[in-house]
Amino acid sequence: MNTESNTLPESAVIDRRYSSDKTRPLFWSVRRELWENRSIYIAPLIVAGVVLFGYLISSFHLPERRRALLLLDPAQQRAHVEQPYDIVAMMILMTAFVVGIFYCLDALHGERRDRSILFWKSLPVSDFTTVLSKVLIPMAVLPGLVFVIIASVQFIMFLMSSVILLANGLNPGVTWTHLHFFQSSLVLLYSLVALALWHAPLYGWLLLVSGWARRATFLWAVLPFAAISVLEKIALGTTHFGALIGNRLIGFAPAAFGFNSQDHMHSKTVAIESLSQLTPGRFLSDPGLWFGLIVAAAFLAAAIRLRRYRGPI
Repeated sequence: MNTESNTLPESAVIDRRYSSDKTRPLFWSVRRELWENRSIYIAPLIVAGVVLFGYLISSFHLPERRRALLLLDPAQQRAHVEQPYDIVAMMILMTAFVVGIFYCLDALHGERRDRSILFWKSLPVSDFTTVLSKVLIPMAVLPGLVFVIIASVQFIMFLMSSVILLANGLNPGVTWTHLHFFQSSLVLLYSLVALALWHAPLYGWLLLVSGWARRATFLWAVLPFAAISVLEKIALGTTHFGALIGNRLIGFAPAAFGFNSQDHMHSKTVAIESLSQLTPGRFLSDPGLWFGLIVAAAFLAAAIRLRRYRGPI
């Protein structure tokens, strides 16, 4: 009797699960975006696989390159050792950036195009929650995936190079000396967070265009800025607007980092050599960051309102 009295009916268990899930609409909205847009994680994984395959092929010449590397000074050794790891990080990061752009352009437009918006609006999920779940993909989910993928690929590359060098009777100590995975992982994580915050108005604008345009979302997203830049150049002979757009795309680094300029192989480069070069206080106090976040909030508010009143295409 005790067993029977302590056992809940199946319907009660289902009701309890439903009531628990019902309190997490944002979580399930984000899960829905991942289910429906597998390119979010498949594209970076494909690039990671291609990069690893290419690194494996190039590793056959690693012993010869390492013997030549031992003749260089420590600064040049570090630059050569870090170069393939930096290239891998940039390739995966650029892939995720492109994925984020096209995801935002299709996030609201796609559900209007295939008329699935009628079904999603019938669910007890607000427009605010829906739009928020979509902007979280490029600003939170993608950076997290990119961090895990880049860190994993770089660690696999480190193991591969160490095994190949040991198999050829060479000491992989140069690699171990110049690669600091804990420090580089912190720098990578900080960079991804800073970049996501800096790009917030870009993602907000793309979601706004996605919710407004009936077709050709990419053209509607790009042409207004191109037209304004050309008009400014013709009318005033200046390029202030183009410089503003360029700064919003790649201008986060001067505020987020304190770079040390060094002369490596007669060329001016910048490098992050210690965690002291991370300047989160300066970045968070930068007026450009907060102006961008305010603009992003305005774009997202407009996108929420558009989704509330826009129907299928």
